[in-house]
Amino acid sequence: MARSSSLNSIQVGPRSPITSRSHHTADRMENDAEEGLEMNLLGDEERRQAARGLDGYGDDFHDDSKHPMSAKDKRAMVLLCVLYLIQGVPLGLALGVIRSFLLKDHLSYSQLATFALSSYPYSLKLLWSPIVDSVYFVSVGRRKSWIIPMQLTVGTLMLYISFNVQRLMDDASHYVHELTFVFTSLVFISATQDIAVDGWALTLLSQENLSYASTCQTIGLNTGYFASFTVFLAFNSVEFTDRWGVPHLSLSAYLKFWGVMCYLVTFWLLVFKKEDKEPANDADMSISGVYKTIWSICKLKHIQSLIMMHFFAKLGFAANDAATSLKMVEKGFKREELAVAVLIDFPFQIVGGWLAARWSRGDRPLRPWVYAFLPRLAFGLMATLIVYWFPTPPISNGFFVFLIIQTVLSSFSSTVQFVGISAFHTRVSDPLIGGTYMTLLNTFTNLGGTWPKYFVLKGVDFFSVATCKVTDAGTEALVQATECVSDYGKAMCQDINGQCITETDGYYIVSVVCMTFGVFFLFAFIIPTARKLQELPLAVWRVKLE
Repeated sequence: MARSSSLNSIQVGPRSPITSRSHHTADRMENDAEEGLEMNLLGDEERRQAARGLDGYGDDFHDDSKHPMSAKDKRAMVLLCVLYLIQGVPLGLALGVIRSFLLKDHLSYSQLATFALSSYPYSLKLLWSPIVDSVYFVSVGRRKSWIIPMQLTVGTLMLYISFNVQRLMDDASHYVHELTFVFTSLVFISATQDIAVDGWALTLLSQENLSYASTCQTIGLNTGYFASFTVFLAFNSVEFTDRWGVPHLSLSAYLKFWGVMCYLVTFWLLVFKKEDKEPANDADMSISGVYKTIWSICKLKHIQSLIMMHFFAKLGFAANDAATSLKMVEKGFKREELAVAVLIDFPFQIVGGWLAARWSRGDRPLRPWVYAFLPRLAFGLMATLIVYWFPTPPISNGFFVFLIIQTVLSSFSSTVQFVGISAFHTRVSDPLIGGTYMTLLNTFTNLGGTWPKYFVLKGVDFFSVATCKVTDAGTEALVQATECVSDYGKAMCQDINGQCITETDGYYIVSVVCMTFGVFFLFAFIIPTARKLQELPLAVWRVKLE
């Protein structure tokens, strides 16, 4: 029988006794003024240590790295990596290879902007996360009640797409809305699973190893993305398969394989993995109560500052993330060459995730996130210049090596930021409403990187100036063209025996605008705000439960 409850019953470690939570909150409110006066008399380091002590986090915070990881935590990390892997495969397809390669030649940037809407559910999962946190079957488990049906649905959707992909891809410009709907559904289901997995991570791992939850997410998602990007692109390339004598892999066969894998992982999870029961307590509430709690969190002044920072933080990288790979393909960069670059980059992302998790353990968890901003902006500028001066194919080995180095360093800075901010969210999230709190913070992080993509791709077409050059009887005529990117745009020009030419590329205009804003926002808002947020005691991140 289904049970309605919430994540407010989660216990993470012995440091936050749930039974005395309300009394502790009241005591802290009564003693705020006295504690603030005492802290003003301390030095910086002593103040930070005292702040941690206000919430029950004492000297043992610095000793976390000295504790050896238990076998239980290691098994939990493997499980989390597998679950995040299941999410990474469809996300790699929807947000990576299909948009950047399989649809690139068939759709304009405005149509690609429509398809980019398929990534939005992953950034809006907060809207239904309280339902995932609150409704479950007691006999199955709070997290497995959602993970199992979601994985089965992902597998079923993959099988459905595999049987219809040829029809959809052969005439993508006419089926762009159906493609968008199908992959939006796939991302929506994966996002729902992510809510349950994020919440499960808070109880699967011990308190001292919680920062490694973001590492598991990085490893799992990147491995799934790696499979859908590098492996699929390589084996889907006729040139690659002919050169190495390996079988050609179609998109339909790839989707069928992972659909079956989803079924197998779900069967293993259902039969062999038992979820520990979470004891009920007075903090349990209805679904409406969880939404009220979310609103209570959002009313905290420092949460509002964090949300504002997240909402615009990734705007500086938006043009590079959304359009650079598309432009490189347009310039003649082959899919198998990009697959090799991603293959080399993959282990560096794993190492970067592990290092960032270690760097984020301490009294300044946002430091690696902030430090990686300028390098990431610099690599974005470098990528724009690479597109501008991209050589005529085939490219030389030296230039290809340069591209690999640039890709590795850019991805490393991105991974450091991802793991760093995730570790900060894990650290400040209230254990009593851990899943909801984590989802709230991660939602605004993801949304900050998702919402600009639609406008970036639309902007590329908006600021671009294209003409169709028609030569007739020795005379030239220039006809205004909508765009010279998609098959449709080129075909329109060819129908009148013309050559489609892009005179002004809106990609460069959008890139300059994004990077200029990114530098300004970094120094004007992000750096001072991050310093204030990481100095706050953990007590101020808690909310009072009614």
